[in-house]
Amino acid sequence: MRLGVAATAPIGADVLERLASHHDVAFLLTRPDAPRGRGRQLAAPPAKETAARLGIETLQPERPQLPDHLDVEAIVVCAYGLYIPPRLLERTLWLNVHPSLLPRWRGAAPVERAILAGDERTGVTIHETVEELDAGPIAAAEAFEIGNLDAGGVFAVAGEVAARLLDDVLPAPRLRPQPEQGATYAEKITPADRALDLSDPVDAWRRVRALSPHIGARGVLEGRPAIVWEARLEDGRFVPEVVQPEGKRRMSYDEFLRGLR
Repeated sequence: MRLGVAATAPIGADVLERLASHHDVAFLLTRPDAPRGRGRQLAAPPAKETAARLGIETLQPERPQLPDHLDVEAIVVCAYGLYIPPRLLERTLWLNVHPSLLPRWRGAAPVERAILAGDERTGVTIHETVEELDAGPIAAAEAFEIGNLDAGGVFAVAGEVAARLLDDVLPAPRLRPQPEQGATYAEKITPADRALDLSDPVDAWRRVRALSPHIGARGVLEGRPAIVWEARLEDGRFVPEVVQPEGKRRMSYDEFLRGLR
Protein backbone atom coordinates (compact mmCIF):
# COMPACT_ATOMS: atom_id res chain seq x y z
CA MET A 1 0.00 0.00 0.00
CA ARG A 2 1.00 3.63 -0.43
CA LEU A 3 1.08 5.21 3.02
CA GLY A 4 1.98 8.34 4.88
CA VAL A 5 3.52 8.11 8.35
CA ALA A 6 3.30 10.65 11.17
CA ALA A 7 5.98 9.90 13.78
CA THR A 8 8.64 11.56 15.89
CA ALA A 9 9.93 9.42 18.78
CA PRO A 10 12.10 6.26 18.56
CA ILE A 11 9.13 3.87 18.52
CA GLY A 12 7.76 5.89 15.61
CA ALA A 13 11.09 5.54 13.81
CA ASP A 14 10.98 1.78 14.43
CA VAL A 15 7.45 1.46 13.02
CA LEU A 16 8.39 3.66 10.04
CA GLU A 17 11.31 1.41 9.15
CA ARG A 18 9.23 -1.75 9.48
CA LEU A 19 6.42 -0.32 7.34
CA ALA A 20 8.86 0.85 4.67
CA SER A 21 10.07 -2.72 4.22
CA HIS A 22 6.56 -3.85 3.20
CA HIS A 23 4.83 -0.75 1.84
CA ASP A 24 5.43 2.35 -0.28
CA VAL A 25 5.83 5.18 2.26
CA ALA A 26 5.20 8.44 0.40
CA PHE A 27 6.22 10.81 3.19
CA LEU A 28 6.99 11.23 6.87
CA LEU A 29 5.19 13.94 8.84
CA THR A 30 7.26 14.75 11.92
CA ARG A 31 7.99 17.54 14.36
CA PRO A 32 10.56 20.28 13.69
CA ASP A 33 14.17 19.79 14.77
CA ALA A 34 14.62 20.69 18.45
CA PRO A 35 17.47 21.30 20.93
CA ARG A 36 18.78 18.08 22.42
CA GLY A 37 21.43 16.97 24.87
CA ARG A 38 23.64 18.92 27.26
CA GLY A 39 24.81 21.27 24.51
CA ARG A 40 21.21 22.02 23.43
CA GLN A 41 22.17 21.78 19.78
CA LEU A 42 19.40 21.45 17.19
CA ALA A 43 18.90 17.80 16.33
CA ALA A 44 16.56 15.89 14.05
CA PRO A 45 13.81 13.70 15.53
CA PRO A 46 14.62 9.97 15.44
CA ALA A 47 11.91 9.36 12.82
CA LYS A 48 13.45 11.99 10.53
CA GLU A 49 16.85 10.31 10.79
CA THR A 50 15.28 7.01 9.75
CA ALA A 51 13.39 8.63 6.86
CA ALA A 52 16.60 10.26 5.60
CA ARG A 53 18.40 6.90 5.62
CA LEU A 54 15.51 5.31 3.71
CA GLY A 55 15.15 8.16 1.21
CA ILE A 56 11.64 9.09 2.36
CA GLU A 57 10.43 12.68 1.96
CA THR A 58 10.09 14.46 5.32
CA LEU A 59 7.62 17.22 6.23
CA GLN A 60 8.26 19.22 9.42
CA PRO A 61 5.61 21.94 9.81
CA GLU A 62 5.15 23.64 13.19
CA ARG A 63 1.49 22.59 12.97
CA PRO A 64 0.36 19.45 11.12
CA GLN A 65 -0.11 19.97 7.38
CA LEU A 66 -0.49 17.55 4.49
CA PRO A 67 0.52 17.81 0.84
CA ASP A 68 -2.15 19.42 -1.35
CA HIS A 69 -2.20 16.31 -3.52
CA LEU A 70 -2.65 13.48 -1.02
CA ASP A 71 -2.03 10.24 -2.93
CA VAL A 72 -1.94 7.82 0.00
CA GLU A 73 -4.46 5.20 1.12
CA ALA A 74 -3.92 5.82 4.83
CA ILE A 75 -1.64 7.60 7.28
CA VAL A 76 -0.13 5.65 10.16
CA VAL A 77 0.47 7.67 13.33
CA CYS A 78 2.97 6.53 15.96
CA ALA A 79 4.32 8.80 18.71
CA TYR A 80 3.95 11.92 16.56
CA GLY A 81 3.30 14.25 19.48
CA LEU A 82 1.19 16.99 17.87
CA TYR A 83 -2.58 17.46 17.83
CA ILE A 84 -4.06 16.54 14.43
CA PRO A 85 -7.05 18.79 13.66
CA PRO A 86 -10.37 17.39 12.33
CA ARG A 87 -9.89 19.07 8.92
CA LEU A 88 -6.90 16.81 8.31
CA LEU A 89 -8.52 13.71 9.80
CA GLU A 90 -11.31 14.09 7.27
CA ARG A 91 -8.97 13.85 4.28
CA THR A 92 -8.04 10.17 4.66
CA LEU A 93 -7.96 7.29 7.12
CA TRP A 94 -5.54 7.86 10.02
CA LEU A 95 -4.59 4.79 12.05
CA ASN A 96 -2.81 5.33 15.35
CA VAL A 97 -0.34 2.89 16.93
CA HIS A 98 -0.74 3.13 20.71
CA PRO A 99 1.54 1.06 22.99
CA SER A 100 -1.09 -0.01 25.52
CA LEU A 101 -4.25 -2.07 25.69
CA LEU A 102 -6.81 0.68 25.19
CA PRO A 103 -8.80 2.04 26.88
CA ARG A 104 -6.18 1.58 29.63
CA TRP A 105 -3.43 4.20 29.52
CA ARG A 106 -4.67 6.65 26.94
CA GLY A 107 -2.31 9.59 26.66
CA ALA A 108 1.31 10.63 26.51
CA ALA A 109 3.25 8.05 28.56
CA PRO A 110 1.46 4.67 28.40
CA VAL A 111 4.57 2.50 28.63
CA GLU A 112 6.07 4.39 31.55
CA ARG A 113 2.78 4.49 33.46
CA ALA A 114 2.13 0.78 32.94
CA ILE A 115 5.51 -0.13 34.44
CA LEU A 116 5.14 2.37 37.30
CA ALA A 117 1.74 0.90 38.14
CA GLY A 118 3.14 -2.61 38.25
CA ASP A 119 1.01 -3.86 35.35
CA GLU A 120 1.92 -7.44 34.48
CA ARG A 121 1.12 -6.99 30.81
CA THR A 122 0.58 -4.31 28.23
CA GLY A 123 0.22 -4.41 24.47
CA VAL A 124 -0.41 -2.52 21.25
CA THR A 125 -3.71 -1.14 20.00
CA ILE A 126 -4.30 0.02 16.42
CA HIS A 127 -7.20 2.46 16.33
CA GLU A 128 -8.62 5.17 14.15
CA THR A 129 -7.32 8.63 15.06
CA VAL A 130 -10.17 10.86 16.20
CA GLU A 131 -10.32 14.27 17.83
CA GLU A 132 -10.63 12.84 21.35
CA LEU A 133 -7.32 11.58 22.73
CA ASP A 134 -6.71 7.88 21.95
CA ALA A 135 -10.46 7.19 21.97
CA GLY A 136 -11.06 6.09 18.37
CA PRO A 137 -12.59 2.78 17.29
CA ILE A 138 -10.21 -0.18 17.45
CA ALA A 139 -8.96 -2.14 14.45
CA ALA A 140 -6.68 -4.58 16.29
CA ALA A 141 -4.99 -5.18 19.64
CA GLU A 142 -2.48 -7.66 21.01
CA ALA A 143 -1.20 -8.15 24.55
CA PHE A 144 2.25 -9.18 25.77
CA GLU A 145 3.90 -9.67 29.16
CA ILE A 146 6.02 -6.89 30.64
CA GLY A 147 8.03 -9.16 32.93
CA ASN A 148 11.27 -7.43 33.93
CA LEU A 149 11.50 -5.31 30.78
CA ASP A 150 12.38 -1.65 31.02
CA ALA A 151 10.61 0.95 28.88
CA GLY A 152 13.12 0.49 26.07
CA GLY A 153 12.41 -3.22 26.00
CA VAL A 154 8.65 -2.67 25.98
CA PHE A 155 8.94 -0.17 23.12
CA ALA A 156 11.02 -2.68 21.12
CA VAL A 157 8.40 -5.42 21.51
CA ALA A 158 5.63 -2.92 20.77
CA GLY A 159 7.27 -1.86 17.50
CA GLU A 160 7.45 -5.46 16.31
CA VAL A 161 3.84 -6.18 17.31
CA ALA A 162 2.59 -2.93 15.74
CA ALA A 163 4.13 -3.65 12.35
CA ARG A 164 2.60 -7.13 12.28
CA LEU A 165 -0.84 -5.85 13.29
CA LEU A 166 -0.69 -3.07 10.68
CA ASP A 167 0.13 -5.55 7.91
CA ASP A 168 -3.05 -7.44 8.83
CA VAL A 169 -5.24 -4.37 9.31
CA LEU A 170 -4.26 -1.98 6.52
CA PRO A 171 -5.78 -3.78 3.51
CA ALA A 172 -9.32 -3.70 4.99
CA PRO A 173 -9.63 -2.17 8.49
CA ARG A 174 -12.60 -3.39 10.52
CA LEU A 175 -13.26 -0.91 13.30
CA ARG A 176 -15.16 -1.61 16.50
CA PRO A 177 -16.13 1.00 19.11
CA GLN A 178 -13.64 1.51 21.92
CA PRO A 179 -15.22 1.02 25.36
CA GLU A 180 -15.11 3.83 27.90
CA GLN A 181 -15.26 1.44 30.84
CA GLY A 182 -11.79 0.93 32.25
CA ALA A 183 -10.31 4.04 30.65
CA THR A 184 -7.25 5.46 32.42
CA TYR A 185 -4.91 8.26 31.40
CA ALA A 186 -1.13 8.18 31.15
CA GLU A 187 -0.05 11.69 32.08
CA LYS A 188 3.28 13.08 30.90
CA ILE A 189 6.30 12.24 33.04
CA THR A 190 7.15 15.12 35.39
CA PRO A 191 10.28 15.87 37.45
CA ALA A 192 8.46 14.50 40.49
CA ASP A 193 8.02 11.15 38.71
CA ARG A 194 11.79 10.86 38.39
CA ALA A 195 12.47 10.93 42.15
CA LEU A 196 13.49 7.61 43.67
CA ASP A 197 12.15 6.64 47.08
CA LEU A 198 14.82 4.20 48.20
CA SER A 199 12.75 3.23 51.24
CA ASP A 200 10.37 1.46 48.83
CA PRO A 201 12.56 -0.99 46.88
CA VAL A 202 9.79 -2.29 44.58
CA ASP A 203 8.65 1.20 43.59
CA ALA A 204 12.26 2.31 43.04
CA TRP A 205 12.93 -0.70 40.80
CA ARG A 206 9.81 -0.05 38.77
CA ARG A 207 10.69 3.64 38.47
CA VAL A 208 14.17 2.91 37.12
CA ARG A 209 12.73 0.49 34.54
CA ALA A 210 9.93 2.87 33.56
CA LEU A 211 12.35 5.71 32.83
CA SER A 212 15.17 3.78 31.16
CA PRO A 213 16.87 4.31 28.78
CA HIS A 214 15.32 7.63 27.73
CA ILE A 215 14.64 9.72 30.85
CA GLY A 216 16.37 8.39 33.95
CA ALA A 217 15.33 8.17 37.61
CA ARG A 218 17.07 10.41 40.14
CA GLY A 219 18.13 9.53 43.65
CA VAL A 220 20.79 10.08 46.30
CA LEU A 221 23.30 7.23 46.52
CA GLU A 222 25.82 7.23 49.34
CA GLY A 223 25.11 10.93 49.85
CA ARG A 224 25.62 11.87 46.19
CA PRO A 225 22.95 12.81 43.62
CA ALA A 226 22.87 10.41 40.68
CA ILE A 227 20.70 9.11 37.87
CA VAL A 228 20.05 5.38 38.09
CA TRP A 229 19.75 3.83 34.62
CA GLU A 230 19.64 0.15 35.54
CA ALA A 231 18.84 -1.71 38.76
CA ARG A 232 17.59 -5.04 40.06
CA LEU A 233 15.69 -6.44 43.01
CA GLU A 234 17.72 -8.89 45.08
CA ASP A 235 16.08 -10.55 48.09
CA GLY A 236 13.74 -7.60 48.37
CA ARG A 237 16.57 -5.06 48.20
CA PHE A 238 16.98 -2.37 45.55
CA VAL A 239 20.42 -2.78 43.93
CA PRO A 240 21.64 -0.12 41.45
CA GLU A 241 23.62 -1.51 38.52
CA VAL A 242 24.31 1.41 36.14
CA VAL A 243 24.42 4.94 37.52
CA GLN A 244 25.45 8.42 36.44
CA PRO A 245 26.74 10.71 39.22
CA GLU A 246 25.88 14.38 38.79
CA GLY A 247 28.10 15.93 36.12
CA LYS A 248 29.76 12.63 35.16
CA ARG A 249 29.39 9.77 32.70
CA ARG A 250 27.44 6.56 33.16
CA MET A 251 29.26 3.83 35.08
CA SER A 252 28.66 0.59 36.90
CA TYR A 253 27.57 0.89 40.51
CA ASP A 254 30.74 -0.92 41.58
CA GLU A 255 32.83 1.72 39.79
CA PHE A 256 30.79 4.44 41.50
CA LEU A 257 31.48 2.88 44.91
CA ARG A 258 35.22 2.56 44.16
CA GLY A 259 35.26 6.26 43.32
CA LEU A 260 33.85 7.08 46.73
CA ARG A 261 36.66 5.17 48.42
